[in-house]
Amino acid sequence: MATIFTKIINGEIPSYKIAEDDRFLAFLDIHPLAKGHTLVVPRVETDYLFDLEDDLLGEMMKFAKKVALAIDKTMDCKRVGVAVLGLEVPHAHIHLCPINDLYDIEFSKPKLKLSEEEFRSIAEKIRAAL
Repeated sequence: MATIFTKIINGEIPSYKIAEDDRFLAFLDIHPLAKGHTLVVPRVETDYLFDLEDDLLGEMMKFAKKVALAIDKTMDCKRVGVAVLGLEVPHAHIHLCPINDLYDIEFSKPKLKLSEEEFRSIAEKIRAAL
């Protein structure tokens, strides 16, 4: 059975895409910790990030870096934090989260509730900075 991320990759579930190429997709987290919280996933469905082949993992980090730099330019933050949990969806992924404080990337805190228009606006801003 395909993961929710595979369904997003295949266009079966809508998303707020930030960037994509033949190997990776970046899209806004719909339960964000901060405006601009983005997920980066490989198109290949692999459960655990560290099960990815070395070359693919390295290329994924390069892809994530481009997205993170665009987030940093467009969101009000000191840095873009990077988190890998891997427990919530069995598909390798990286969280890129705008942060101003150490505790801004605490996953137990309440998630933001954004409107569709806010998601669209944020995605457009980040895409424009790529």
